[in-house]
Amino acid sequence: MKTIRNTVTFLVMILLSAPLIYGQDLSKYRNFSLGTSLTEISKQLDLQTHNYKTTLIHQRPAVIQEGTFWLTGFSRLAKKVDPVSQIVFGFYNGELYRMVVIYDNHSTEGLAAEDMVQAVSAQYGVATMPATEISFPTKTLYDSKEKVIARWEDSQNSVNLFHSSTLDSFGLVVLSKRLDAEAEVAIIEAVRLDNKEAPQKEIERQAKVADDLEVVRHKNKTTFHPE
Repeated sequence: MKTIRNTVTFLVMILLSAPLIYGQDLSKYRNFSLGTSLTEISKQLDLQTHNYKTTLIHQRPAVIQEGTFWLTGFSRLAKKVDPVSQIVFGFYNGELYRMVVIYDNHSTEGLAAEDMVQAVSAQYGVATMPATEISFPTKTLYDSKEKVIARWEDSQNSVNLFHSSTLDSFGLVVLSKRLDAEAEVAIIEAVRLDNKEAPQKEIERQAKVADDLEVVRHKNKTTFHPE
């Protein structure tokens, strides 16, 4: 029992020693800040590592993009073995509105929810334990919603600790309340428009396939010789 307790304590200290978040500024995670532009985030990350990829999610009624940064063991940001597996940046019209941080399973192995709350609280202060869930409107890696284990918030921003039932891993969601709400409305409308236009787009897709096939057929008909 003593060995297990010492191991848990050691793992918690590892999390605390990593430069997770500085002070009690709920708009920051490491050196990333909510409200930063997509271009600036790309500059902060060394793109030559090929560990960062930006994806366009929706184009209207607002531009929703995601940038995924994969960390593999040794982090150039932390200058040590990194407890983070990946960070997903959400951009609303080019502005960072949400960060989803997924911790590496090996770094959190054996840690209970209360251990994680203690580790993050050392940086953010006293947490609340709301009986609520947090949504992942653009991520297919997770369930659409996850239960919030603990939350740290002020009038503008919110930090949420959760455990992914899909990935079996702990994570943090750092978000701007205003921008996150606006982005969620835009995403809902984008999905509605996509669903409304889907039948017509499928008709157009099938027509294009047929046209392309006819072009190939005509070409092969004029050039094909059985001998």
